[in-house]
Amino acid sequence: MIAIICIIVVVVLVLGYIGIYNGLQKAKVNTDESWSQIDVQLKRRNDLIPNLVETTKGYAKYEQETLQKVIALRNQIVQLPADAKQEKMELSNQISDSLKSIFALSENYPDLKANEQYKLLMEELTNTENKISYSRQLFNSSAALYNQKLLVFPSNVIAKMHGMLKVDYLETPQEEKQVPKVSFD
Repeated sequence: MIAIICIIVVVVLVLGYIGIYNGLQKAKVNTDESWSQIDVQLKRRNDLIPNLVETTKGYAKYEQETLQKVIALRNQIVQLPADAKQEKMELSNQISDSLKSIFALSENYPDLKANEQYKLLMEELTNTENKISYSRQLFNSSAALYNQKLLVFPSNVIAKMHGMLKVDYLETPQEEKQVPKVSFD
């Protein structure tokens, strides 16, 4: 009778261990998949940038510095290794800032604003920027769930046994957190 109880306890412990381990692995896979969504959207944006630059180039002769900056940032992000998440996001933030300048070009160049190709590219880029933002939120939510599992008992014990490490969140750069200064002169 004691042997049967011991076997039942061992089976329950093994099944519990397997369940917790699998839960940790699923959370890690979800985190990796959510990063992959960011990567997909960054690639999409990177593919759109050359078309935008070409379309804008003829109209914005005085804005060449901005266009060159966007191209240089795009080239840097494309050359980064897949696991350089933080660096990719820093460059991505710089590209987003530069794209804001290009979005504003249409106000200075009415012919550009009327250009159908430019309108389509702006719409695609705006949608892509929104998807990047959403994907960043999804990544941070997935990372939070995974990190939480690394901290709570009993999954923290199993995570330590297998050397599972915390995933860093994607953070908003400090300058983007600041309240913009508005003047009513």
